Amino acid sequence: MGSVMLRRLVFGLGLLSATMLSHAAFAEGARTLQIIVSKDKQSLVVYDGENVVTTSKVSTGKDGHTTPSGIFSVLEKQKYHESNLYSNAPMPWMQRLTWSGIALHESNSVPNYPASHGCVRMPGAFAKSLYQMTERGAHVIITDAPVVPQLIENANLFLPRKPLPTGPLLSDVQLRTSSIGGSSKPVDSKPVEVAMNVVPNNPSIVHPTTDARPAPTQPVTAAKEDVAPLRILITRRGDRETLMDAQVLLQQLGFDTGGGDGFAGPMTRSAIAGFKRWKNLPAKGALVTPEFLDSLYETAGKPRPPMGQIMVRQNFQPLFEAPVGIKDPEIALGTHFFSVDKVERKEETAEWHSVTVPNGLSAAMKQRLGITVDDDPYAPGAAAKALARIDIPADIRDRIETLISDGSSLTINDQGIGTDTGDGTDFITITQPVKRVAEAQASITKPQPVSQRRTEAKPRAYGLY
Repeated sequence: MGSVMLRRLVFGLGLLSATMLSHAAFAEGARTLQIIVSKDKQSLVVYDGENVVTTSKVSTGKDGHTTPSGIFSVLEKQKYHESNLYSNAPMPWMQRLTWSGIALHESNSVPNYPASHGCVRMPGAFAKSLYQMTERGAHVIITDAPVVPQLIENANLFLPRKPLPTGPLLSDVQLRTSSIGGSSKPVDSKPVEVAMNVVPNNPSIVHPTTDARPAPTQPVTAAKEDVAPLRILITRRGDRETLMDAQVLLQQLGFDTGGGDGFAGPMTRSAIAGFKRWKNLPAKGALVTPEFLDSLYETAGKPRPPMGQIMVRQNFQPLFEAPVGIKDPEIALGTHFFSVDKVERKEETAEWHSVTVPNGLSAAMKQRLGITVDDDPYAPGAAAKALARIDIPADIRDRIETLISDGSSLTINDQGIGTDTGDGTDFITITQPVKRVAEAQASITKPQPVSQRRTEAKPRAYGLY
């Protein structure tokens, strides 16, 4: 408790005299802060757990340059930066949220309405104070209506585990299927081998190894309390993971796919075409079809992987990923963010907080993911209900719990990794307002006259200003 009280005292002193304290004074609690921006209220609130540290008015993106909503983290900090898009406009105390041009920064124009080109503008004194109390990796959530972190206790959340006394620290655990539901049957012992490869310019696509050989084991060392926080994403397995698995199985059957990167390059396409000819499957149509996958797994003698995927990053770099189970996959999981504080490894205890962020999925995405029932982000216990549907293999849980530290976070979403997640980022989730998605779907169902569409069309652009 002493360290927690000291941290909050430091925050209080910092707010009274931000210019007198260096960034180092905030280091103890910086990694557990959450910054929540409400576009509806044009406000910013800094939380430490569920406690409000400080607040400020802001100005977000104006019409045509709307600030994206979602879950972000601070990727880069510069005391002074100039916009490379808008006439070298000054951006003091800049904290970057995406490499595509969204940031928090000081501005001399912070009206009580959206006015920026996509960034979050803040008054000068507050921008400097916030800059001093954060570090790279600080969590930032941008929503329409305000959301508030809630204390949550759930058996499916990770708790710190003492380091293993002997043997490897699960440096390359086997990835296995998980039993879903209340079945008493043992889990199939056959491993589900997932392609392990780093794709150039897209390090979010990564696994620990590139083939079936075990990775070198690492000696166990005592867990350090200052270990970098983990960033964890649980989502649905998408086309990338499906193709990566197919590439591995094809290679095991003697076909050359050119690697297991999850991209359908010429060699992968040739390998799939060769397998289809071998099994007398239709050559026309989609490259990866249910019939192709059924035949591939049956021929390889491998079980189908579960519906979900867990991905782990640390220090803005991929660490590992593995399949996980999702119960009732036809129901949307929703979008939920969890952060951990007060990690006590000796006692194996920690304190988690959750935020549920409304996120509309398009009809096309729901069809692709097999979702027929929407989630209700406003239902009591929505985050806990999503957690209860996730089945994480014990070895994967052990590995995470041995590494978890203050400031680690978990995101659950349906849509997977977006284009903003990449080199030098944490997991970035871009959300869409439910109302906006519904209106867009209605406009597709009932097209407007061409002349009206041209009149109402508005450009969408982001920029550092």
